Amino acid sequence: MTLLTERVRPRLGWQQHANCRTSDEYFFFAPDGEPPSIRRRREVVAKRICANCPVLAECRTHAILRGEPHGVWGGLSEHERLQHLKH
Repeated sequence: MTLLTERVRPRLGWQQHANCRTSDEYFFFAPDGEPPSIRRRREVVAKRICANCPVLAECRTHAILRGEPHGVWGGLSEHERLQHLKH
């Protein structure tokens, strides 16, 4: 049974060390219809959480390679990740 459990359960790897695991996901993902001023303030909080995260680089790379369309990942918003890809 252990083998089946290990195959079904995704490996968390770097994610289990992320600062955001103990933070409210509200800070990382915009609710529908969020006003731009609120979004900026929310993203500042998310980026502060990311700033000293031990797995910031892994998270950022994951988001860019997977094309994560939403949220703050690795200290970058979706708009910032798109800008990164253009360069």
